[in-house]
Amino acid sequence: MQKINLRDLYPDAYKTDVFVDVAEEVLTAIRDQQQDDAAYERRKFRYKAYYSLNRGDGIENDAINQPPTPEEILEQKQLKEEVYAALMQLPAIQARRIYARFYLGMRVAEIARIEGADRRRVWDSIRRGLKKLARLLDTVR
Repeated sequence: MQKINLRDLYPDAYKTDVFVDVAEEVLTAIRDQQQDDAAYERRKFRYKAYYSLNRGDGIENDAINQPPTPEEILEQKQLKEEVYAALMQLPAIQARRIYARFYLGMRVAEIARIEGADRRRVWDSIRRGLKKLARLLDTVR
């Protein structure tokens, strides 16, 4: 049995300390509910959601994930084309490694193992390739 203070749980009803013995299961349930309430409040604050996140009609997704405008879609498409064109101007090894790392989501160690190269050399090649890619994209703009 554990003692809890009812004043902590019900501050409006209890103005003075009132201690009660409760079973371990009850104490666990109270703590779980307090953690759930705190997590819910953090989510409300984080997403600036001053409505129920449990409604289930998708309003929270619509509020958080705005669909891109046609201008944004066009800008993204043009940026992808510019990046791809600049990537094609890199040496073949660097382009292949950057493509594997960022487009295919492979780790540097995986790329090194597949190519039979040292992991540090692959990492350095990718780093130098990204610097060249940044310079190429700066000259395009």
